[in-house]
Amino acid sequence: MLGLKLPTDPRWVNIVEKNIEDILTDHAYCEQKAASTAISLIVSFPEYTELIEEMIELVNEEMSHFKMVHDLILERGWILGRDRKDDYVIALLKFFPKGGSRTTQLVHRLLYAALIEARSCERFRLLSEELEDKKLAKFYRKLMISEASHYTMFLNFARKYGDRKEVDEKWEQLLAYEAEIIKNLGNKETIHG
Repeated sequence: MLGLKLPTDPRWVNIVEKNIEDILTDHAYCEQKAASTAISLIVSFPEYTELIEEMIELVNEEMSHFKMVHDLILERGWILGRDRKDDYVIALLKFFPKGGSRTTQLVHRLLYAALIEARSCERFRLLSEELEDKKLAKFYRKLMISEASHYTMFLNFARKYGDRKEVDEKWEQLLAYEAEIIKNLGNKETIHG
């Protein structure tokens, strides 16, 4: 369903199990960054009314997810740690060249967002199925469903605003590129790494 070319190595869950505090901190920042991405799209492309309406909803949803993760952190007697760089996103953003028309820039940003949501969804599924902590597994199952709808929303907007054939070609190329990135990740206590 997600179209990812390389699944996450299931052993990544073993790293997560040993580093729940770090994973929850990283996850909280991922939710915050997703909200920031939606705000950035609103600011950068205000003329796309339908997109703006969806991004307003997304900001609210992602910030509610941030709160849910933060509440889990507090429940466990921890505090929100500091944000760390996301090697996955940094590598992913090197795929498309800078510049181009406003439409091209929008399509590229939507494709990046779709892929990040797809990978998050895949990782959340893995956590929901493999974590020994059943409360946390249930939490990730709930979020997995939400991430799947975000992935399709971003991809559908890219297809709507760009040339469908060109967008689908770029999407396939981006998926292949992302698979190469994933080969070197999955060994850190982060959602994408």
